[in-house]
Amino acid sequence: MKFTRILFLLAFSLYFISCKPVQQLPNYLDKVNDSTSKGDVKIPELRIQKNDQLSVQIFSLSTKPELSDVIYNQPTGGAGQTGTSGYYVDLNGNIEHHRLGVIHAEGLTKQELAAEVKRRLTEPVELLSNPTVIVRFLNFKVTVLGQVGAQGILTVPGEKLTVIEAIGLAGGITDFGKKDNVRILREINGKRETGVIDLSSKDIFDSPYYYLVQNDVLIVDETKQKLKDAEQAKITQRITFAFTIVTVAATLANIFIKN
Repeated sequence: MKFTRILFLLAFSLYFISCKPVQQLPNYLDKVNDSTSKGDVKIPELRIQKNDQLSVQIFSLSTKPELSDVIYNQPTGGAGQTGTSGYYVDLNGNIEHHRLGVIHAEGLTKQELAAEVKRRLTEPVELLSNPTVIVRFLNFKVTVLGQVGAQGILTVPGEKLTVIEAIGLAGGITDFGKKDNVRILREINGKRETGVIDLSSKDIFDSPYYYLVQNDVLIVDETKQKLKDAEQAKITQRITFAFTIVTVAATLANIFIKN
């Protein structure tokens, strides 16, 4: 009878600890309605960073062989070029054009770098007649870590990516991820900053972190509920182990008493 009481108390304790209220987590754009944020879409201008790969294409309307743009557009093998016909931004923030030499690119927009390349083609000596310069990013990538379906580096073909799109490409936030507190690490002009964005907020579209820039790092932290569940699992495991020990001990005791 005493043994039965002990088993009952242990079973009741295990059941009580395993019961917990379900925490309601916010959904994506939970506080957004059909009349929220109907303003103009403002996509930030990307700034060139160290370790970027850039495509620099130069064109000219000149038909004279001596003023041809061909020599300024070597596809591969030029100084400072990569296997993808791009120019690498080194640790000093420079690219090395195979004809124009070293050009400082870090901190500039694509348009600003294009203007600098065009200036070098026309000043102090006109190397090309009325040149056109097009600069593009070749390695737009972000890193997504934490409570998502698949952590890792995302490389996208375009130059526009929102935080929601990045999380979608990473498999979405898990049941235990914080949708209202996504952290974004960003480096601008050699300085690192951290921003926080609430994916359930109606003000999400106004955040400077809604549109990502190349090399951003997104971190989705786990909720307190997951930490509680992990701790509870440990307690349940210990109680189950203790319950097993008591059961075995009581069984052995009954066997020895009967004998």
